[in-house]
Amino acid sequence: MTITGGCYCKQVRYEADGDSIFKIQCHCRECQYISGGSANVSIGMPRAGFRYTTGQPKQFQREDLENGVVREFCGNCGTSLTSNPQGMPDLVIIKVGTMDHPEEFGAPEMAIYTCEKQSFHHIPEGITAFEKFPG
Repeated sequence: MTITGGCYCKQVRYEADGDSIFKIQCHCRECQYISGGSANVSIGMPRAGFRYTTGQPKQFQREDLENGVVREFCGNCGTSLTSNPQGMPDLVIIKVGTMDHPEEFGAPEMAIYTCEKQSFHHIPEGITAFEKFPG
């Protein structure tokens, strides 16, 4: 599988090759900030198959959190592109809304951090839900 995508203004573009590791809907409070209030829908892909093809994103990591996630975004339009968990160096988490063909995502396989979800968040019927990250 090859995924292509990028930011809203098209200054940053990426490609990701490989099989998806997971397809999630994350309800954690951090993702709510990044998404503007909803759950974040993302696909986990192998880091080895990921590359930026145009431009370079800016990065942000909260210094007050131990092992804070490194978030990458367009410095021009602000589009959130990826998340990079410190404990998972072989993984890149791509925001589905940045994919050129988000319909290829299909649907999330699981909802995570449901302990932090808001009353207006919807978890699709039939997917496995976890209060935190499974494992």
